[in-house]
Amino acid sequence: MLSVKNIDLYYGASQILRGVNLTARKGAVTCVMGRNGVGKTSLLRAIAGQQGIAAGQIEWEDRDIAKFAPYERARSGVAFVPQGREIFPLLTVEENLQTGFAALGRSERYIPAETYDLFPVLRDMLRRRGGDLSGGQQQQLAIARALVMRPRLLLLDEPTEGIQPSIIKDIATVIGILRDRGDMAIVLVEQYFEFARDLADEFIVMVRGEVVMSGASGAMNETNVRRHLTV
Repeated sequence: MLSVKNIDLYYGASQILRGVNLTARKGAVTCVMGRNGVGKTSLLRAIAGQQGIAAGQIEWEDRDIAKFAPYERARSGVAFVPQGREIFPLLTVEENLQTGFAALGRSERYIPAETYDLFPVLRDMLRRRGGDLSGGQQQQLAIARALVMRPRLLLLDEPTEGIQPSIIKDIATVIGILRDRGDMAIVLVEQYFEFARDLADEFIVMVRGEVVMSGASGAMNETNVRRHLTV
């Protein structure tokens, strides 16, 4: 289980996260929702180690990883799919996937066949440069690259952003498959309410760096959640 406890995070003198708590268990999807600028991405960056916290704890598999470097967290099974995808545009699809090898031991440095089962379009594009793919294909590549790392904790930052509806459905199917395997905890940051609602087992809603609602998806009050998502 991932357990984030009372974390504070600052960018310079500006406090971005205030006493944020979150849990994510294997075999479940925890959705983080809120408007733009409320700290959702900062929360994922803190978990992934890309931004240091000022206070609190980040525990993963019974270890406090708050002081771990990003590469140490990756080796501990944490994979991050950032907003905007951040694939390497001049590398081929296959080379982009191989960048996931960095966190693995030599014996594990191969692309699992399941990667292409989940994202069959990538099999036909291995020699194509990442920058030549559509936005939806790049998003699939970014998720596949993370899965090459064999993560036990997968952090997804707004995977539906700028993606055509057919690819959104494919991504939702993949997330459901990964959840149902039972060996991976998934934290999903999302503003698209229907996408989050249909996948969430647990949820939190953030406003101005704080958690204002949380609970099991069955207890989610759609009206109240939507009120915190609309501008």
